[in-house]
Amino acid sequence: MSAYQAHHFNAGGFPMPWLRNGIGLLAFAFSLLRFCGDAALGRIEKGNARRRSRSEIRSVTKNMISIRMASGPTQHILTWNSVMKILLAGPRGFCAGVNMAIETLEMAIRLYGTPIYVFHEIVHNKHVVERFVREGAVFVDTVEEVPHGAVLLFSAHGVAPQVRTVAAQRQLRAIDATCPLVTKVHLEAIKYAKAGYSIVLIGHEGHDEVIGTMGQAPDAFTLVDNTEEVDSLTFLSTDKLAYLTQTTLSVDDASRIITRLKERFPHIVGPPKDDICYATQNRQEAVRLLSADADLVIVVGSRNSSNSQRLAELACERGIPSHLIDGAGEIDPTWFAGDETVVITAGASAPESVVQDCVEWLKLRYNATVEERTIREENVYFPLPKELRAAASVQLPMA
Repeated sequence: MSAYQAHHFNAGGFPMPWLRNGIGLLAFAFSLLRFCGDAALGRIEKGNARRRSRSEIRSVTKNMISIRMASGPTQHILTWNSVMKILLAGPRGFCAGVNMAIETLEMAIRLYGTPIYVFHEIVHNKHVVERFVREGAVFVDTVEEVPHGAVLLFSAHGVAPQVRTVAAQRQLRAIDATCPLVTKVHLEAIKYAKAGYSIVLIGHEGHDEVIGTMGQAPDAFTLVDNTEEVDSLTFLSTDKLAYLTQTTLSVDDASRIITRLKERFPHIVGPPKDDICYATQNRQEAVRLLSADADLVIVVGSRNSSNSQRLAELACERGIPSHLIDGAGEIDPTWFAGDETVVITAGASAPESVVQDCVEWLKLRYNATVEERTIREENVYFPLPKELRAAASVQLPMA
């Protein structure tokens, strides 16, 4: 046994009594820092598996000491060798459509008070939804849940015409917060259906946007999610055929499916401009470029957010470990050694405050540095719904 080990451990491998209080534990940690140059620092033998009376040294690596406290979870103490770097992707977070929808609900609450009813989640983010629930918004899955004459807001994902019809029958004061880029797809669907086209919609079954889009012309649509489903289509060469896409898809996935559609059906037509929204494309481009310099990618967003899921998948496709999290509380220290380059981005419905919580979590534990990497500027703005602007101008309820 070396002089160092004899000073800190007894013959049974247990910490000496002077380590059994908080001050001694701290002194022990800093002693280990000075010992970093020794090859034995790679890992201290755990020895006897019995629980120590106050704490147990679990592992020592070049960047971190992990100590399990008897009265709480494992604590991770940073060493001076940590050199984690955060690349904060830009653009990230809220897009113009999400900003518009959130501002619409905020103003509706100010104008009409609560409760205000919202058809489906205003945007697909847990933090945003929970915030508005606290402020008095009520999220519903059917119009029939809304009392006659109440205020009903349609979410950013859009709704089918049948929903609007039922809302009118119940004399609801409807406010339409549908993203204009989703409305664009709706108008394309109506145009193609009126012209007698069968429409192949590329999208994810059950997503609110897909339900709303297919509702524009239910008899005209066929939904596909991958190239295998394209191969199973039975349209004839004489059929008038068009395709549309969900706005939040992976650009790469959509491109592969469109390519396969055109191979199978050379006469198929599509919209004059890409349906995938600018924000989805920009956030994916940032991950695609920045992941080349990264050891790990963290995507801030909820699991029911299609565009957030696509960001995490995009990093994985490039061989970079990625994690989709709702906030800093879901970060797992086992993901890190402490010297990584970590890209942090956020889906189009994730608040910036949650992103900054994650940055602070890593800075506190790993002494991480932060570098903003903006690959494209965004200056898109969508005005509030006209019915809300009119009501706000006179401060009177809508007729």
